[in-house]
Amino acid sequence: MKPTRIMAIRHGETAWNVDTRLQGHLDIPLNDVGLRQAEHLARSLVQRDAIDAIYASDLSRAHTTANAIAQAMGKTVNTHAGLRERHFGAFQGRTFAEVETELPDHAWHWRKRTPDWTPPDGGESLLVLRDRIVTTVNELAVRHPGEQIVLVAHGGVLDILYRAATHLDLQAPRTWSLTNTAVNRLLWTPAGLALVGWGDTSHLEALGKDETSL
Repeated sequence: MKPTRIMAIRHGETAWNVDTRLQGHLDIPLNDVGLRQAEHLARSLVQRDAIDAIYASDLSRAHTTANAIAQAMGKTVNTHAGLRERHFGAFQGRTFAEVETELPDHAWHWRKRTPDWTPPDGGESLLVLRDRIVTTVNELAVRHPGEQIVLVAHGGVLDILYRAATHLDLQAPRTWSLTNTAVNRLLWTPAGLALVGWGDTSHLEALGKDETSL
């Protein structure tokens, strides 16, 4: 089977990103900066990449980002709930500081990345999240041998994909970026994922220039 090239992209910025407030499965829209990030991302991709299919989480912050790409390329967005962010249970809607203050025992497991720890009130463990993401990406990639696809998702999803591609443990300290709308390139074969490139934010340089001129 021919490999599938994947561009994995985190959604644009939201107000809750700025506030360090955990979103999880809550449907928070892009803010104005996030909308502009998505526009600049779409312009950049249409100039340099051939894309065969676009998939996105069903949460609006990811779907809106993906739709900007789709409109620029004359394509449609295929929605897949398997690309959702991790469900953070009782952490959702709280800032990092609030989690530390109000749920200190659980916050310890969160900081330590305890693989089988589950956030209270219906959250997902890292083990469950990893299984969901790897299964979803395998399902989508196998449909497109020899092609290139875009996956627009969330920070937690991108973190799992990086670890899967580099064979890093779930508890290994994160040393890589998860920037909003950064382009991250992976190669999928039936043997798994391989890392091609990570954290391309060149399109955001143009965004900065535009905002300076306003």
